[in-house]
Amino acid sequence: MKAAFYTETGIARDVLRIDELPTPEPGVGEIRVKLKYSGVNPSDVKSRGGTVARSVGLPLVIPHSDGAGVIDKVGEGVSTARLGERVWVFNGQWNRQFGTAAEFIVLPAQQAVPLPAATSFEEGACLGIPALTAWVAVHHADCSSHTRVLVQGGAGAVGRYAIQFAKLRGAFVLATVSSEQKAAHARSAGADQVLNYRVEDVAAQVKALTEDHGVDAVIEVNFSANLLPDLDVLAHCGKIVVYGAQTDSATLPLRRLRGLNATLQFIRVYDIARVLRAQAIDSLTRHLAHGELRHQIAQIYPLDRIADAHDAVESGSAIGNVLIALD
Repeated sequence: MKAAFYTETGIARDVLRIDELPTPEPGVGEIRVKLKYSGVNPSDVKSRGGTVARSVGLPLVIPHSDGAGVIDKVGEGVSTARLGERVWVFNGQWNRQFGTAAEFIVLPAQQAVPLPAATSFEEGACLGIPALTAWVAVHHADCSSHTRVLVQGGAGAVGRYAIQFAKLRGAFVLATVSSEQKAAHARSAGADQVLNYRVEDVAAQVKALTEDHGVDAVIEVNFSANLLPDLDVLAHCGKIVVYGAQTDSATLPLRRLRGLNATLQFIRVYDIARVLRAQAIDSLTRHLAHGELRHQIAQIYPLDRIADAHDAVESGSAIGNVLIALD
């Protein structure tokens, strides 16, 4: 099979290679997916760059966690009825060498989720990390028709899905962005109010929009940079749900946190509780089947331009999901 891979971490153009590798065979309880698209996420870029430890000690890595395609072979213990099934996959390169930047991937059968008929393969490749992270964040934020929630980074892949899931639960949703182009992107996802943090006083605006109450929850993309701004807008007994940070440490203002009776909730979507993942997948499947989610695909690259795809994600220039076409 044709695949992209690296044998050492570093700059995309320096370490990513494309060549023929052996086509994998499914074992007991496994399926093989002939992939149509692979999703490129920030964590994939960080792993390839060596800034996170997912690839440490592995002699060869096919990158990427997310993808979509068709089951073309099943292993022992898996029903042959799944052959030909359209699926999206998650955790492709989590604790494994071989991710979705290849023509085929073998995974445990439960990591291949049926795609509703109206959902394209391109859209399916967007779901794993971004949509599941967003769903879990909104779940932990206890969003309902009585909730005011702030989505930091509302134009990001996770942020866009978080806006939609919060709105589907009836919440009043505010979102922060860094440009007018990104503001339009967040509004198209359904945000009630969008604030450009580069030119607006976010705290003052949030207080005005919530009649001085503040927000009941913040869904946070960069905890290390935004903790203090989050506390400026958080209501008493509010919650900060954290799925990302740009640095590995943050100073906690304990008196302010105690004074607010605040809750901090951290998410790592790769290894959430099995029951919670099942709930997320069931809910996501229903929303997809009913056509309730809008996806934003920024760019699609062929496999031989995977370095360009990594650069687009790493630079932050892409608004929406970046995909690799494999078929």
